Amino acid sequence: MDADALRARVEADAAADLDLLGSRELLVALSGGDPRPAALIAAAAQSERAARRTFREWAETAADTALRETYAAVADQEDDHFRRVRSLDDAPAASAPDGAGPMHAYLRGRDDPIHRVAGGMVGRTLVSLRTHGALIDFFEGRDAAAEGLFRELRAETADCLDDGLEVLDARTDDDWDAAVAVAEYTVRLAADDLRDAPRS
Repeated sequence: MDADALRARVEADAAADLDLLGSRELLVALSGGDPRPAALIAAAAQSERAARRTFREWAETAADTALRETYAAVADQEDDHFRRVRSLDDAPAASAPDGAGPMHAYLRGRDDPIHRVAGGMVGRTLVSLRTHGALIDFFEGRDAAAEGLFRELRAETADCLDDGLEVLDARTDDDWDAAVAVAEYTVRLAADDLRDAPRS
């Protein structure tokens, strides 16, 4: 197996979960009911903040210098994303103090470098690509600035996915099954969190 095959397998095995994460159900869950721009922007900012913390923690704890730099670069990107999303709206960000939903709580508990990359730079980015797509669809025709920003964030997130796949190709020998399992579980956690979200 190589990284392209890993991505294809994860997208095939987790297709139902990824489809859900890119659907209107996501918008309903993020808004707690009828999708509302301010609620969606606040939720998107919270997501970027959560990713920023996850990658900062990894950058602080990675023993490998190259991986430490990789994680730090992603953390910087997520910080930039957070600031750009927050610039769309002055409403306060979502209330969770550390941004740790089930997906990020799981990711922050990973120690193995392959698991971190597979979960954080493959599984999580596949989730983000779908959620950005749902946000683009919502804001299209409603708010050109928000639509344009989420298109930019999706393109930059796709670059992060490519970087993660390159790291896996360079570092993964016989751990491909473990990498697939971690990436798929990361997607499943995000989808299950969506299914469990209140919609009233």
